[in-house]
Amino acid sequence: MEPLVRGLDLRKSSPTRGSASLGDPVLTPPKQDQLTEKTSLSWFAMLFSAGMGIGLVFYGVAEPLSHYVDPPQAGRIPGSTDAAANQAMELTMFHWGLHAWAIYVVVGLGLAYMTYRKGRPLSVRWLLEPLLGRARVEGPIGHAIDTIAIVGTLFGVATSLGFGVQQISAGLDYLGWVETNNWLTVGLIVGVTGLATFSVVSGVSRGLKWLSNINMVLAASLAVFVLLLGPTLFLLQSWVQNLGGYAQALPELMLRTAPFAEDGWSGAWTIFYWGWWMSWAPFVGMFIARISRGRTIREFVFGVLLAPTFVASLWFTIFGDSGILRQRDEGTMLAADGTVDTDTSLFVLLDGLPLAVVTSLLAILVVVFFFVTSSDSGSLVIDILATGGNLETPRITRVYWAVLEGIAAAVLLLVGGSGSLTALQTASIATAVPFSIVMVLACVSMLKAFRYEVATAPRYLQIAVSAATPAPGGHGAPHRRGISATLAGLDTNGNGAAAPGARAPLVVAVHELPARSVSVDADTGRVEIDHGARPQDPLGGEVFDTPEFAESAEGVAQREADERRATTRD
Repeated sequence: MEPLVRGLDLRKSSPTRGSASLGDPVLTPPKQDQLTEKTSLSWFAMLFSAGMGIGLVFYGVAEPLSHYVDPPQAGRIPGSTDAAANQAMELTMFHWGLHAWAIYVVVGLGLAYMTYRKGRPLSVRWLLEPLLGRARVEGPIGHAIDTIAIVGTLFGVATSLGFGVQQISAGLDYLGWVETNNWLTVGLIVGVTGLATFSVVSGVSRGLKWLSNINMVLAASLAVFVLLLGPTLFLLQSWVQNLGGYAQALPELMLRTAPFAEDGWSGAWTIFYWGWWMSWAPFVGMFIARISRGRTIREFVFGVLLAPTFVASLWFTIFGDSGILRQRDEGTMLAADGTVDTDTSLFVLLDGLPLAVVTSLLAILVVVFFFVTSSDSGSLVIDILATGGNLETPRITRVYWAVLEGIAAAVLLLVGGSGSLTALQTASIATAVPFSIVMVLACVSMLKAFRYEVATAPRYLQIAVSAATPAPGGHGAPHRRGISATLAGLDTNGNGAAAPGARAPLVVAVHELPARSVSVDADTGRVEIDHGARPQDPLGGEVFDTPEFAESAEGVAQREADERRATTRD
């Protein structure tokens, strides 16, 4: 990573930062709404809420418990055993850990680079410009890519709302307050969609930022409550065990295909998750790119890949291991038919702790806020895609998409119930098939762009020099221990010489050339450079007449170059 980091933004990075910036906070200050996104905690809260969404609450207890009582055949471990408990947590972290967030990093980092450094519109299609060229990206191929992204995002957010409403309704029913019915479903969808609409109208820096912060506080409060009032020592020991087991089992799980297993477990869980994350990649990746201007690549990778994996491991340990321990010791976590009820498993766990009603209400609020943040960011992303990558979209269109997501979820729940949601989820995941090809091409495309940056970015050296003294041979030009006055920035008559005893810094830009472009005459020592052998810009120096391009690092660099050429002509 270090050569890539150096190559991307060496000229504008301070020695203490040591990494490239997505955008150029020195030369092109972020707008007012982007200044608020500089807070690392708010930035992480927004990306984590969008990336994990309701699934973190929906599956926090249910998935580890499911793997515990019904483990995969390929693992050859009997269910409801201590070994099955360890494997259950490894599988859960495998599904919600590095692999999920790595998919988001590919899209998010590539889009942030193309938008804030190269000035392209914030749209998935532009990930492929270094590979396909501008003409193809702006043609039917690009339109098809963005259409797939819009459909996947719309279906994914609508499915998320449906599952969230199901869990809220199940929680209220479990508490004995109301009975689940169509009117309750419609009322919950209207209320949650209304809150999401208010958030999307308020904008990223207000509604979404504050809701994400509140959501993280509520979720953290719920987790801390279960940790402190539950089996605290057991959970802390389990967290260490889970992290170690995950790291140890990761290579095997990555390569496990289970060709002899007949239970269909891999298709129902692992392959399903990879498709789900890929279908959400345009939505989450674009949103993360939208809020990441000014972040360094190092910050981006840590905040989007490592930190969420760490937090998710803690969440699933607290809730998943608590559920497993309760089932192991008391056998009270399963439904009457011996299966795991995904909708109510969290509430069953909380029912065994003090203040069950309060914590159940808190869990419902967490579900609501998780959906609101997902809907808000999803509506924003769909609107950006529909307008061709425009970062500042009209409020009315954002409201339209938020309401449409709510209507889609309501119709599906009322007409077909959970079966329709499963069908919609499957349709959403189907978009992952073509988008997986886009992601592979995007990796190749971004690698091509990054290699050009690394190959052409200069290294800047600061050389300490002594005070100027007369040059040998009687010439009046000063020299600095063998460094010519011209190179040091001094005129040849000595007018720029430093005072005796003073030391002035000398900064030299060094460009590394490929060996094939340099030839040296063995007799004279003359060096000749073949400029045609230098790397070719995969973006071709394209110019865009847009505010995004003018504010990007590429636009600023071209503007400075034009000004220098104009000054030279004058």
